[in-house]
Amino acid sequence: MVPRNVRIKDLPDQERPRERLVELGAAALRNADLIAILIRTGTMGCSAVQVAEQLLQKFGTLDALARASLPELQSVKGIGRDKAIALKSAFTLASRMAQEMRANSPLLDHPDLIADLLREENRFFQVEQFQVVLLNTRRRLISVAKVSQGTLDTILVHPREVFKPAITANASAIVLVHNHPSGDPAPSEADIKVTRDLIRAGQLLKIEVLDHIILGARTSDHAKDYASLRELGYFYT
Repeated sequence: MVPRNVRIKDLPDQERPRERLVELGAAALRNADLIAILIRTGTMGCSAVQVAEQLLQKFGTLDALARASLPELQSVKGIGRDKAIALKSAFTLASRMAQEMRANSPLLDHPDLIADLLREENRFFQVEQFQVVLLNTRRRLISVAKVSQGTLDTILVHPREVFKPAITANASAIVLVHNHPSGDPAPSEADIKVTRDLIRAGQLLKIEVLDHIILGARTSDHAKDYASLRELGYFYT
C-alpha cells in the first residue's frame, strides 16, 4: 500500500501504476493499480491507489464493483461524480467488448466459453434473465436469444419460447443460460426440472440441448462463477 500523504508522482517509478504499465504491460498490474489509473488522482491524504484499494475493500470483487450504481461508487471517499462516471464507463466498455465477440461466430464447445461470452452482460442484471445460445452444426455461435425475465429469483420458461428462436435460426443445438442475482450459481430444483423438460422437448424437435449454464459469482463452495448442469450430472431424462 502507498503511504498516506505521498502523491503518486512523488513515488519511485516502480510504484507508479502508469509507469509500471508502460514498462511491464497492463497484465502485470494489480486491480487496484488499474483502477487508480482510471480515477487518475486521489483525495486529501490519500493517493489514487489508496482510493482504489478502498473501493475494492468496500465492494469486495470486480463483479460487485461493476454492478455498483453511481451513488454507491460516490459513497467511497475520494470518488466524486467524474471518477464514478469513469469507472462506470470502463465496465460498460468491457461489457460491450464481450458483446462484440459474438459477431465473430466463436466456437462454443465448452462451458467456460459460454460463460466467457455472456459473463459481462449478465453481471449487471438485478433479476434472473433466461437466454438461449443458438449454435450451428459446428458448435459455432449463430446468436443469443433473450427468452424471459423474472423476479429476483424466479423465472418462468415455456418450451415454445425457448425453441422458437432456434427453429427460426435453423440452429442444430442450443445452450440454456440464466443468471442467479444472488451470486450463488448452484442450480435449484426448479432449474433442474426446467432443464430436463427442455431436453425432452429438444429431442422431439431434433434440436440438441447441450448444456444449461447458470452464471453467478465465485464463492467458498464454488471455485467457478458458473455452474454447468451437464458437468454436474443432471443431463438425463
